Amino acid sequence: MTTINEIQDEIIEEFSDFDDWMDRYQLLIDLGNSQQPLDEKYKTEQNLIEGCQSRVWLQADLVDHRIHFTAESDALIVKGIVALLIRVLSDHTPQEILDADLYFIERIGLKDHLSPTRSNGLLAMVKQMKLYALAFKAKGC
Repeated sequence: MTTINEIQDEIIEEFSDFDDWMDRYQLLIDLGNSQQPLDEKYKTEQNLIEGCQSRVWLQADLVDHRIHFTAESDALIVKGIVALLIRVLSDHTPQEILDADLYFIERIGLKDHLSPTRSNGLLAMVKQMKLYALAFKAKGC
């Protein structure tokens, strides 16, 4: 099983191939587009993440003591960002997710190249994923 940090390092490596931010945005859009669409039944008010300018739905399911995340957004760049977060955090235990230091966000320059509202949305997505981990952990999973 690949660790959260190993996945982050892979992402940093992929993004380091591009110097130009337009190319990095394109990579984000491609990542978002290659993601499986979220089942319509999960596009509920309850799954909407507060604090995002665009609409982002996040579903978390516990499978074999690991949290499996699925998500979708109606904005291309945001869809790519959520695809990255899922790639890093999905299918790990609640404790691993809670302990994760998501350094890749800063290392690929994402933090510096997002508008303040998208930056807040990114933080809201991370916070929501960690809250799910906390809830599953509290249930003794």
